[in-house]
Amino acid sequence: MSLPNISRVSASGLLRSSRDLRWLLRSVAPLAAPRRALTQMGYRRPGQPREDRPPWWRVKFDLAKGLKGMKRHFKLLKEEFFAPFVGPMGKPIMEHMLEQNQVLWEFRGPHSLQEWTISCDREIGGKSEIYLKVGRNNESCLLYGTLCSDPPKDGETRYSGYCTMRSKQPLASFDRKKYHDWSSFNTLHLRVRGDGRPWMINIVPETYYIHQKDDMYSYFLYTRGGPYWQDVKIPFSKFFLAHRGRIQDDQHPVWLDKINSIGFTLGDKADGPFQLEIDFIGVCKDYAHTEDFAYEKYKRNPEV
Repeated sequence: MSLPNISRVSASGLLRSSRDLRWLLRSVAPLAAPRRALTQMGYRRPGQPREDRPPWWRVKFDLAKGLKGMKRHFKLLKEEFFAPFVGPMGKPIMEHMLEQNQVLWEFRGPHSLQEWTISCDREIGGKSEIYLKVGRNNESCLLYGTLCSDPPKDGETRYSGYCTMRSKQPLASFDRKKYHDWSSFNTLHLRVRGDGRPWMINIVPETYYIHQKDDMYSYFLYTRGGPYWQDVKIPFSKFFLAHRGRIQDDQHPVWLDKINSIGFTLGDKADGPFQLEIDFIGVCKDYAHTEDFAYEKYKRNPEV
């Protein structure tokens, strides 16, 4: 007689718990997520249409090209394997310790432009134009174009007028991400020749969280104009943290051990032609510069 009572009690308890669970789920938002979650999609500029095609639609299958790519990747893998036996970054240990200057990009010929990409507000419907070509005698790169700050008439974009040049992400074998290690240096060294416009130098480090993927460190590059070259040295301690063009309150020095790219941006709202000629971009170690960070760092737990 006790078994039916136990089964009746267990059945009634199970029914009551299922009712409570059903009532609880009514107050919770539906679990169905949109087609593309906000945290999974890339940043889309205002006015730019959303691309709903799957990523494999952009892949072009070619056997000859695939074999050539495999050969290149295995060659890079071989170099990566034997480079640590020579020294850090494939250099002897004494050369790495005594190195005080390092040229990262030297523009000598059309092949040196393949590591860079350019963009402007024309991608979102603007009217600016930007071009990149090899300078005179194949000894520099010339970045030129026309800046126009008129916003596109799409009803969404309020501001416009920018042109940018950015280095590509370095890749190791099999398209793995590779980084620039500038931890042994403290100053950015450039040799440029501009037209008097102020530019913005942007350094993009590697981030670990998705909300930091648009973080970059910026500083100003003031060109003198005229026919003469100028050597510019900017300490890394002067670069400030910004997120999508907005300067952040929580400032901290840039981590130089993992740098993805460096870029130049023009957005001074002065409509008209512009040009910037770059000879080389490098880093150096200035022993006279002892500054750790030029801006105030807020402490979450200040010392008493």
